[in-house]
Amino acid sequence: MNTKSQEKRSDAQAEAGAPVKVVFTPSGRRGEVPRGTSVLQAARMLGVDLDSVCGGRGICGRCRVRLAEGPHPREGFHVSAEALSPPNEVEARYDRVRGLGEGFRLGCQARILAPAVIDVPPESQVHRQVVRKAADARPVPMAPATRIRLVEVPPATLDAPAGAAERIRAAFAESWGSEYPAAADLVVPPALLPALQPALAAGKGTVSLAIHADPPSAAPRLVALWPGFREKPVFGIAVDVGSTTIALHVADLATGEVIASAGRMNPQIRFGEDLMSRVSHAMMHPEGTAEMTAAVREAIDDLVGEACAEAGVAPDDILEAVFVGNPVMHHLLLGIDPSPLGQAPFELATSGALRISARELGLTALPEEARIYLPPLIAGHVGADAAAVILAEAPHKAEELTLIVDVGTNAEIVLGDRQGLLACSSPTGPAFEGAQISAGQRAAPGAIERVRIDPVTKEPRFKVIGVEPWSDENGFAEAVAKVGITGICGSGIIEAVAEMRMAGILDAAGLIGSPEAVGSPRIVTEGRTHAYVLHDASPEDGPRIVVTQNDVRAIQLAKSALHAGARLLMDERGVDKVDRIVLAGAFGAHISPLHAMVLGMIPDAPLEKVVSAGNAAGTGARLALASCEARAEIEEVVRRIRKVETAIAPRFQEHFVAANAIPHARDPYTELRKVVDLPEIDFNAARRAARHGEGDGRRRRRRRS
Repeated sequence: MNTKSQEKRSDAQAEAGAPVKVVFTPSGRRGEVPRGTSVLQAARMLGVDLDSVCGGRGICGRCRVRLAEGPHPREGFHVSAEALSPPNEVEARYDRVRGLGEGFRLGCQARILAPAVIDVPPESQVHRQVVRKAADARPVPMAPATRIRLVEVPPATLDAPAGAAERIRAAFAESWGSEYPAAADLVVPPALLPALQPALAAGKGTVSLAIHADPPSAAPRLVALWPGFREKPVFGIAVDVGSTTIALHVADLATGEVIASAGRMNPQIRFGEDLMSRVSHAMMHPEGTAEMTAAVREAIDDLVGEACAEAGVAPDDILEAVFVGNPVMHHLLLGIDPSPLGQAPFELATSGALRISARELGLTALPEEARIYLPPLIAGHVGADAAAVILAEAPHKAEELTLIVDVGTNAEIVLGDRQGLLACSSPTGPAFEGAQISAGQRAAPGAIERVRIDPVTKEPRFKVIGVEPWSDENGFAEAVAKVGITGICGSGIIEAVAEMRMAGILDAAGLIGSPEAVGSPRIVTEGRTHAYVLHDASPEDGPRIVVTQNDVRAIQLAKSALHAGARLLMDERGVDKVDRIVLAGAFGAHISPLHAMVLGMIPDAPLEKVVSAGNAAGTGARLALASCEARAEIEEVVRRIRKVETAIAPRFQEHFVAANAIPHARDPYTELRKVVDLPEIDFNAARRAARHGEGDGRRRRRRRS
């Protein structure tokens, strides 16, 4: 079929005009658009961050996208190649001249004909995603596995014709045997043999050896060498491979100082927003595991390049790495099929710590012999990232009973003190990341990230990523004009729902009141439910941002799963209260304890006892990078952790249902109510009373300052 015939067929299909569902990743924005709408138009209609500077003429190539073909069980449909119109002559010309790339389409030319999931790569996004996993400035005790050691190697002679490897081993044992118990067994990898003689010749017998010994009692290993005395430091990377984001830090192996950081969205998102979607992709596609493994390894290689360029470090000087992640991310990084993790008994291919080379891991940006450490996994859904959080926060050394909550698409929860630790995971889903929210998006410039609502007027004020003033402050209009208001991210939707509860817009059951019951024109009717208008805008100013009843339900489901997991651990420990709560992960640094408590995301506790740990998993990875002692510590601690499986726990559903209320159906949250008087309202009762002429049924209490 020629191009004109294809275009006529597409036109005929487009004329049907029936709405079709489209989902954009990694933003998670979704909605229905008229059949035949271009991908670029659909992106603009839904507030998706898709670039274009040529006016949709197919010249700039900034709107490149990729169709995510295959089954998408969470969305309830299968994406076929026919979901988009066939490539046209404009795309063919661009491909001939500049190269479009395999599997890519121009968003301004491809039209949506059937339900579609469309991936927007980083280079096509106007505003890059904000990866909120920066390294903290915590001092790190140093006991590194990799150190530089200088040796003087005697030359070969006719009387002593030992090879270069043997002479280096002997010289190392003589000079450093007191520090390395197994120095005489120094491992010289075959890949380094070609470099030995040139280094000895250039250094006139003096060489600097990069020696890796982990654990210190094991046979040391040569990972690199240089002629003469090397003054320059060597480096390592600590990498937190999250299901949503990947964060990488470059650290000096002698001092522990972080000299550069880089991050990006995990490209596996295009195969599924949450862990189970990716497990399903592996189950349903023979090549699924390999695809996801290749995607994450390529992203890590790119991040190494970015971070090294920022720091002015040669990638060849990165000699060690620590990777942490949940079990699915761990298995996919290693190229292991994660399918067994999709059903009981959630069997791991391996749970112990791993020590391998960059070559074995399939990373090309690092030297082949660079050493990789992966901490142990705790359970089928509690991974090395949780182990790293434990290493960073040390609850096993605490006197106070500490609850650590690492919030993400799969929340990992740890409870304990010096007497012992319990751990579990809870499937919160992607709502906390802004996905499955009507105006939701990932954290990027233009996203609403903080919200406050006046309890009397019901008027909101908010803060936008990339804009310093709040929406009611001077200079906001000028500042926000540069980035726009494009949606609401995870921290924003959490604060919005909590503020709606405190302002009397939302009752304890999570029901949004009517305009009459709430007394605000910002309440609008949507079918049989209501929504709260957070930001009203004309089409040319960007999307209208509302919090719908479905948005509230999505947050309720996510927070209920999180709370239920914590309660299960408290049941196992036999307690009703905890002494201290640590919020870890990206949300730990960006959500106030007050809003988390109002929602009931976490159990009741004094607010001053709820603290943020930021990217604790990344900090734990840095500790493991810096210290063999830290590695030994976490391996020992993990062996003693009691695991609780939420998927089969009898009381999980009971706790989940009780946690649906905001903040909770049974727990009075006495500590929270010392700070906030939550309105006692029931909009369902108000409706019933109004129907029977008994008044509006409202009873409110004002929030105390």
